[in-house]
Amino acid sequence: MHIDAPLDAVGLDPRGVMREPDFAEPQNAAWYQDGPTPGEPGAAAIVGHMDTPQAPQAVFFHLKDLAKGGEIDVHRTDGTTAVFTVDAVDTFKKDDFPTSKVYGDTGGRAELRLITCGGDLTADRHWDSNVVVFAHLTGKA
Repeated sequence: MHIDAPLDAVGLDPRGVMREPDFAEPQNAAWYQDGPTPGEPGAAAIVGHMDTPQAPQAVFFHLKDLAKGGEIDVHRTDGTTAVFTVDAVDTFKKDDFPTSKVYGDTGGRAELRLITCGGDLTADRHWDSNVVVFAHLTGKA
């Protein structure tokens, strides 16, 4: 899987939930700007849409196809590339999302979380789950 996407910076919404990328730009992903950047210690989080009303295949449409051992390269603004190895790809119901597992302490290890929607469509055409890729830093170039 190859993704070459603009990366917007987002914060939290009034409910304390990480904002998602703008629906008007379905090929953009968004990094949580109040957390670590990819490659720094902690869990860096990047979210993207799987689909939108305007784009049946948005930036993270194929995220669920990543597998354990896969490689993720994140090109950083300092010109380096942070290389991550996938540990797991899990799906969690939105009403039972494991916040501490996804965003919590990593013991000082640089980790990456890629997050999108998934699961089943509800009656109001929203996804009932989130797909989360868990990865750890294995190199920098």
